[in-house]
Amino acid sequence: MPTPGRLLRKAMMAEPLMVPGVINALHAKMAERAGFQALYLSGAVLSASLGLPDVGLVTHTEFVAACRPIVAATSLPLICDADTGFGEALNVERAVKEFVAAGVAAIHLEDQELPKRCGHLSGKKLVSTETMCSKLRAAVAARSDPDFVIIARTDARGVTGFDDAVERARAYLQAGADVIFVEALKSAEEFRLFALAIDAPLLANMTEFGQSPNLPFSELAQMGYRLVIYPVTGFRLAMKAAEKMLATLRQAGSQESLLPAMLTRQELYDYLGYAGYEERDRAYFGGTQPTEATP
Repeated sequence: MPTPGRLLRKAMMAEPLMVPGVINALHAKMAERAGFQALYLSGAVLSASLGLPDVGLVTHTEFVAACRPIVAATSLPLICDADTGFGEALNVERAVKEFVAAGVAAIHLEDQELPKRCGHLSGKKLVSTETMCSKLRAAVAARSDPDFVIIARTDARGVTGFDDAVERARAYLQAGADVIFVEALKSAEEFRLFALAIDAPLLANMTEFGQSPNLPFSELAQMGYRLVIYPVTGFRLAMKAAEKMLATLRQAGSQESLLPAMLTRQELYDYLGYAGYEERDRAYFGGTQPTEATP
């Protein structure tokens, strides 16, 4: 049976992939039913879910714990944000082992100093190229599955410029990275030029309200980007809906006007496989084997 890393490699080499950021296991089920072929867990989303800013406060054990139910809920390969690697090279080594054991398909490591900042904000500082390469070499050495995908992210464009981002990307590939993620490019032309400069699988980040323009997936795919992530899109929409719900409930004293925007009970149960659980429970109680052994 192919590993999650092998599934991701096969899918992204077959065609460019749109990769939605998911909030939790139920959201992952929705993405799978919608026809996506891979999933992404954002550090910004995980941090915000804990009521924290995305400045490197979340530990690698919290990331791994958040990945496990998502991996269990679907058959899709999961890419996880791994921030700066949670420390130095030896910290990266331990983290990679635990991500692989949790069934994650890929992680990305970034070249910022701690405390890190959102990739589309100013004030970032970079580690040296050699420091980042040491982390990548540790990640390569630590993966028990050779198909586990290691993505190197560079934030150099917003700190030292486009040319340094290109040079760092080349060094990161030499250190063993499988995919390059260049953060915060400022125009479609920069995305095009970067793809021409780097002969490797590339990841583009189409987050909202940042430094990069929101380019159509088809345009990025034509340039040569194999993975295009939408890390916070679902979370932003869900939290805006929650904000509206709270205001409406407080002001109107009822949720009645919000019912058309909700999942119905049956729609929710369908996502959860509720009927299958009930059928298996009845069969086990009656001493027979159920017709379906999995949710």
